[in-house]
Formats: sequence, structure tokens, C-alpha cells
Amino acid sequence: MNVPGNRLMITIYDWFGYELPIKERYQLIKEAGFDGVLMWWSEDFNRNDDYRKGPEIAREVGLFIENIHTPVKNQNNLWLDNLDGEALTDCYLQCVADCAEFEIPTMVVHLPNDSKPYNALGLDRIKRITEKAEQLGVNVALENLRNLTNLAYVLEQVDSLRIGFCYDCGHHYRYYPSDDLLSMFGSRVMALHLHDNNGSYAQHGLPFDGTIDWSTTMKNIAETNYSGATAIEAMNWDYENLSAKEFLHKAFERAKRLEALRERSLIVE
Repeated sequence: MNVPGNRLMITIYDWFGYELPIKERYQLIKEAGFDGVLMWWSEDFNRNDDYRKGPEIAREVGLFIENIHTPVKNQNNLWLDNLDGEALTDCYLQCVADCAEFEIPTMVVHLPNDSKPYNALGLDRIKRITEKAEQLGVNVALENLRNLTNLAYVLEQVDSLRIGFCYDCGHHYRYYPSDDLLSMFGSRVMALHLHDNNGSYAQHGLPFDGTIDWSTTMKNIAETNYSGATAIEAMNWDYENLSAKEFLHKAFERAKRLEALRERSLIVE
């Protein structure tokens, strides 16, 4: 029988939908019970350059940094044979360097959508990113969105311990509900994004507020043998009646329920 010893870590996406000073943000996350954060690594979406101060501030209040999320606005440029494609590649290479500088183990990347098919140039850029990730000891986790063909191709073509999969359960059940992504890529999971498919955006709701079967989802995650944190990527889009503190406490309560389901699945007779 394999019984887990210490409990799993619980983390949350740091920009969860409230306008807050960055230090207060991390203090509230810590006070709610979370062990660490997933950091947004960009000034996009009306954020500012405080994100580069984030690692120090988070650690000061006792949080660890599980990963950073790289910029997403130009994600479809990666395959393009032009300056925009090179600029995005340089951005990702800089994110690898930033992870090494700030001692952050993993970065999450969006590949282009399947409406933008992969090509040899794009694969070469991924290989350049891989080489730098291997040199600096950084994991690059490719997230599932509307990109299953591109994702499968890259993971098949790039055989590196530094290139893996960020499993986003909300995107899974929204875009490819009939595909078993964890059977396909489970051996390469490097990060989780856990959120439900409720609300006006049909994603990024708190777990147990939508239609995702969490018992099955957490069992499938446990069967991959991924030992990283139970990571919540919920937003307050449909919880605006809650204060930031109330939202975080509710998110932590839901994360504990997910953790219990996951730990139960880890007990193997």
C-alpha cells in the first residue's frame, strides 16, 4: 500500500480578479491558507511591472512560487516567419532566463491554436527554447487550449525532460471533452490549472460550481503520478459579491476538497 505522507501543497493563480496592491494580494493569499502562487509574468491586461517584484514579496510573506505564466496575447505568432514570430520567441527565451534568475522552476506557455498549424520554423523555435531551458534547468509546461493537434505534435517531436504538459481541466472539458488528455500526455505533466466551467465565461469558476466531475478528474490526475501542487486557477468573474478575502477562503476550501479527492486516489492497494 502506498499512502502519501505529507499533504500536497495548495497554490492559486495570483491575479484572481481583484484590484489590490501586490503585497496585500500575497498577504491575503497566505492568510487564506495557500502554500504558494502561480504568477502572471507580464504587464498585459492592465497589469503593471510589479510582477517582477512579485517573487521577493511572495517569499517575504511565506509563499513559494510554483510557476509563472508567460504572456498570451501574441501566442499565435510562434509559427510566423516574420519579426513578430522572432519577438515572441525572444520573449519566451527571456522568460526562461527570468525563471532561472528568480529561482522559479517552471513556466507555462500557450502554443498557437490549431487554426494556426505547426510548421518546421515553429518547431525549430521550440527546440531553441528547449535548449535554453535545459541549460538553465527550467521546465516549460505547454498548456492545452484550442491547440490539441499542435500540442500533441510538439510533445511528440521534442523529447526533453524540460518540455512537458500543463493540464488545464477547464479548457479540457470546454474544448476537447471527448479526448482523454491525461492518458495522452499524463507522463509529462508539469503543472495543473484547476477550475470549473460555470458562469458567464464557461471557465475559471471555483471547483464544484460547474459540471466537471471532480472525483474522476482528481483520480485521473493522481494516476499520472504527478506530485506537484493542487493548483487553483479561478477568477472572480461570477463572484463579485464576494470580497477578495471571502473569495480566497472559498477557493482554499474548494482546493482542500480537491486535495482530499486526489489523496484518496493516491492510496493504492
